[in-house]
Amino acid sequence: METSLNTNNIAFIGLCNEYCMSIENAKETDKQEFVDTMLRILPRIYISATDLQIDILEEEDQFVENFLDEDYYDALRRNMEILMGEDDVYLEVFEEDMKYSDTPVAASISEGLSDMFQVLYNFLNSIRDTTDTTVKLALINVREDFNSYWSAILCNVLRALNHIKMN
Repeated sequence: METSLNTNNIAFIGLCNEYCMSIENAKETDKQEFVDTMLRILPRIYISATDLQIDILEEEDQFVENFLDEDYYDALRRNMEILMGEDDVYLEVFEEDMKYSDTPVAASISEGLSDMFQVLYNFLNSIRDTTDTTVKLALINVREDFNSYWSAILCNVLRALNHIKMN
């Protein structure tokens, strides 16, 4: 397929694919290997997502269909929750509700990674066997989602995974 996508956009798509495969295969790894894989790929996804540049004349809304069903999402989340064990839960200091709370707010590595998986899985499936324009529109959508939603999840989970690795 002839493409006019730039190198970074192609690299981002490849990283999304690598991430999704790692999440889907989490059940087959041990905790340390999984943590190492996530610590290797998450920063690269962050950098690549912040560098997404999409040249398209008209920015139309691109509806990204939900390809991921709830049962598959829950199965993957549970697999990671079991794999991470007691390390799955961490205290979230950047949660908006934290300002109004007297108690710590807990977050889950497995849920954060699953939420990112959902976005990236749907993105990858929406661009499979499609036109260059549709790919660019999907990239615009995933970039907007990154800016408003999952970049914070990525950073928070990365911090928790780093704590596991270094302790």
